[in-house]
Amino acid sequence: MVQVQLPHMSERQESETPVAQGGSLLIAWQLKDKHVLIVGGGDVASQRIDSLITTDATITLLSPQKGLHRMDMVLTAIDDVNKSREIVELARKQRIPANAADIPDLCDFYFGAQVRDGPLQIMISTNGNGPKLAALIKERIRDALSGSEGAAIEKVGQLRAMLRERAPGVGGGLGKRRMKWMSSLCSQWALEDLMHLDETTMDTLLDEGWEKNEVPTPAALGVKRTHNYSTPTASTTAPTSAAMFFWGRRR
Repeated sequence: MVQVQLPHMSERQESETPVAQGGSLLIAWQLKDKHVLIVGGGDVASQRIDSLITTDATITLLSPQKGLHRMDMVLTAIDDVNKSREIVELARKQRIPANAADIPDLCDFYFGAQVRDGPLQIMISTNGNGPKLAALIKERIRDALSGSEGAAIEKVGQLRAMLRERAPGVGGGLGKRRMKWMSSLCSQWALEDLMHLDETTMDTLLDEGWEKNEVPTPAALGVKRTHNYSTPTASTTAPTSAAMFFWGRRR
């Protein structure tokens, strides 16, 4: 067991701003091969399905109660509050996280407004206070993006995989060096440059950068931007993992 010693409260108060309370834990939940039950129909159920359809989860709509024990998540999308409460209580008895549409106090997690660009997912939550405001804030964030973020992230992921092949292992001095070098690269290169990396340039970058413990400039490697990047005209809210906001609750 690894023990981490935190500073005394007085020291933290002197060096840190107060921690805001009342938030939620933002997570990207990997639901591949998990069983998700949706009880209900209409627009809300359709929205829930849209949020889950690309996660490779097994989605069951209007499942009988006897099948509840096989589920990993339960969503209700019905107008009957009492029935929603009954379903949520059944789920909690079996320690299955549940969400009841438009009934915040019954929810173990929320579906937040999301901006999606390839592997990039940005989640916005008002913690049940104002879903419409979350949607408006989502539009502001989407408008602030250049359109190069998703492609840059994909290329960085590819480069990290190539680096791990060259310098395999978890933790230790080598792991710290990998993290430091990748962090320096991402800090010194613009997103618009990272998105233009190809496999040949990545090999050169690892030869001239990683092996020599340096971060070459994009120009030194012949990386050229071919377009001017502007805000995307559209975004999708369907995640590859179910992006949710969790309330901690003692069961």
